[in-house]
Amino acid sequence: MSKTKIHYPQWKERSAASNPRRDIGYRELIEAITLTAEVCGQALSRAAAEMLANDLADFSEDDVMTALARCRLELHGPLRVKEILLRLEDGRPGVDEAWALLPRDERSSVVWTEEMAHAWGAVLPMLESGDIGAAQAMFRELYLKCVLEARLRREPARWTPSLGSDVAAREPVLREAVEMGRMAAAHAEQLLQGSSKDADEVALLEQADIKNLH
Repeated sequence: MSKTKIHYPQWKERSAASNPRRDIGYRELIEAITLTAEVCGQALSRAAAEMLANDLADFSEDDVMTALARCRLELHGPLRVKEILLRLEDGRPGVDEAWALLPRDERSSVVWTEEMAHAWGAVLPMLESGDIGAAQAMFRELYLKCVLEARLRREPARWTPSLGSDVAAREPVLREAVEMGRMAAAHAEQLLQGSSKDADEVALLEQADIKNLH
């Protein structure tokens, strides 16, 4: 069985007349990668630095530079593409923030990414059994894996709401998501209007139950 080859996009060096800013950015990126590897205790050849730069070609230069700065502060070991990708700012929350946003029961509402939802589904049985420590450890591992795979596929962050049964608690969650730019205000308003109808129906049912008691 033949194996499918993966072709990564590459930076293309051009003449200063055609695109001087791109050439300058490329040289600066190579230098930053080389120096970052050195700070992390690794000697990196020019060819290896160029390979890393080509693997990162689809991402913003500023975002890659920021990720490299984080590597210099946080990384204790060889510089790898994985370490750079995990430190990119692409709208996905860090693992600690993601964990803090998770719903703890069916009453809670959340606006989350696909990676958060996937990892949460895997650890939900642990949360329900009260094994919070094990759930958090597994969530961290699965979430980081999902984020890395999504970035390798060059997929943008996608935020979606998941509404819990507590109607009154939905509004602050949706409002915060709008303020953070994670969902459109019109979408939030549509969901809140639906929540108002749900609350009215609950109130009517409660009144009917009270009447039946008499």
